[in-house]
Amino acid sequence: MNKLKIVLVLILTLAISKGYSQKIMTGLEVLKASNFKVLEGKRVGLITNPTGFDNNIKSTIDILHEAPNVNLVALYGPEHGVRGDVHAGDHVETTNDPKTGLPVYSLYGSTRKATPEMLKGIDVLVYDIQDIGSRSFTYISTMGLAMEAAAENNIEFVVLDRPNPLGGERIEGNLVEEGFYSFVSQFRIPYIYGLTCGELAKLLNGEKMLKAQCKLTVVPMKGWKRCMTFDQTGLQWVPSSPHIPQAASSMYYPVSGILGELGYLSIGVGYTIPFQMFAADWIDAEALAERLNSYNFPGVKFRPIYYKPFYSVGAGKDFKGVQIHILDYSKCALTDIQFYVMQALAELWPDKAVFKNADQKRYNMFDKVCGSDQIRKKFSERHRFEDIRDYWYKDVESFRKLSKRYYIY
Repeated sequence: MNKLKIVLVLILTLAISKGYSQKIMTGLEVLKASNFKVLEGKRVGLITNPTGFDNNIKSTIDILHEAPNVNLVALYGPEHGVRGDVHAGDHVETTNDPKTGLPVYSLYGSTRKATPEMLKGIDVLVYDIQDIGSRSFTYISTMGLAMEAAAENNIEFVVLDRPNPLGGERIEGNLVEEGFYSFVSQFRIPYIYGLTCGELAKLLNGEKMLKAQCKLTVVPMKGWKRCMTFDQTGLQWVPSSPHIPQAASSMYYPVSGILGELGYLSIGVGYTIPFQMFAADWIDAEALAERLNSYNFPGVKFRPIYYKPFYSVGAGKDFKGVQIHILDYSKCALTDIQFYVMQALAELWPDKAVFKNADQKRYNMFDKVCGSDQIRKKFSERHRFEDIRDYWYKDVESFRKLSKRYYIY
């Protein structure tokens, strides 16, 4: 037995020393292992950003550009740009990539859907971007519109699959309703949809959620399981946007991002822990933490916090509030947290209730992110989560049943 233990320790030590801590192969790694077979002999356009990289942290752009049997001819940039050098919401301009010299066409500028001119000479569009699993994050909207453009221009579409950092089992939120489709709610899916980008692409195609269906190939991962959150993959995290600096940020984004659209509170954007807090200059931090903890929210604790935002909401002001600590991810409902915060604020400071004070000009964006105006309207009556809970979760089980048809893992 002792000899066996020694052998196992030696094997583990060798594995760590050789960098085998990564538990899965992304679609890019699988593509490399196949010697780029699905791209061979074709003129390739690549939709990517800094989150497209291999297990050696080498950019997908550089990998395809250097592969002798791949003819990479154009790049396409989503929000934040191909190299990640554009601020959130800013238009991405069409330019040339300084490293490769390739033309970079913007999919977040004058158009968000590739035009025939932008796709001229392309045989296959490749998508390689790390998503964060929430509907309002715009990369999946870019993917869907690119799939439409590929179909309309008789171009193949290849998705190099990557993990959903929230795992593949969590689904929260209602489906998007008529009148509320936008670039932050492009498809009839829940807010947290429990699919990898490859599985989502299959669903969009298969359920005809696009104006045209493309010839789709998903290069699957190897080793990923639906129960895995990002920290269990062994993969490195590259910021998917300036305010998603760590893998954990993707877990907190749905915790506060919907409420954040109202601009009523600081949610940590402009500070060192974006999406992980709720604060304002009028809040009593101790009282709010005590009230929220009294709800006995499963898997979550709230801690008083005091800070001064560097920019965004409350820049330069002394803010007080709570930091959210997810103690047991498997037990907590992420999106519920912000609604309970809204409830607690109304209970403690009735004159500060969110929908009595937030800028009504921001309601439109709040509704688009929710995919409906019913969440706002029902909640604003009494400012209690129980009034919207059933509506928020009404589509979850039907979507779970539907989406299972498109599971790869």
